[in-house]
Amino acid sequence: MLVLMRRVGESVRIGDDITVTVTSIRRGEVKIGFSVPREIKVLREELYRKDKLNKEMQNATSDNDAEK
Repeated sequence: MLVLMRRVGESVRIGDDITVTVTSIRRGEVKIGFSVPREIKVLREELYRKDKLNKEMQNATSDNDAEK
């Protein structure tokens, strides 16, 4: 994992198309903004895991239906 220090207003580039900017830091919370092309899906980690689990469950259900 790459760990970087940034101040408010400073950014990190990922490739040519993605920019992550620190927008504010207050009481232990860091707010970050993302500039990302529309075709790239951006999710918080907990939503990503939930989405992945739902897809796995759907695949298992459709696999069971195909076996019948």
